[in-house]
Amino acid sequence: QVQLVESGGGLVQPGGSLRLSCAASGFTFSNYGMSWYRQAPGKERELVAFISKTGDSTDYADSVKGRFTISRDNAKNTVYLQMNSLKPEDTAVYYCRRSRISNYWGQGTQVIVSS
Repeated sequence: QVQLVESGGGLVQPGGSLRLSCAASGFTFSNYGMSWYRQAPGKERELVAFISKTGDSTDYADSVKGRFTISRDNAKNTVYLQMNSLKPEDTAVYYCRRSRISNYWGQGTQVIVSS
């Protein structure tokens, strides 16, 4: 069965960095684009970044452009989200998702940006 397992969240000070990972299994990873979403308390879940199945195309929410980088390693069945220059408003639970339209989500990893 499809499994997506996120890791790498935690508490970081404003201006700091984190790298999230999402390990995929149960499907042919290289056949699918992958996405990162986030959901802050009291807010709707929003798309943060998307990467195509080959990794040659990416897309970002305006709020994270220039600070976050999505990447993937198809040999390791893993998608990453490098987050730099973190701000308190980046605080959220971060989820990976297979493509942008599937019902396959990870369980989420909490990111807290606070001094």
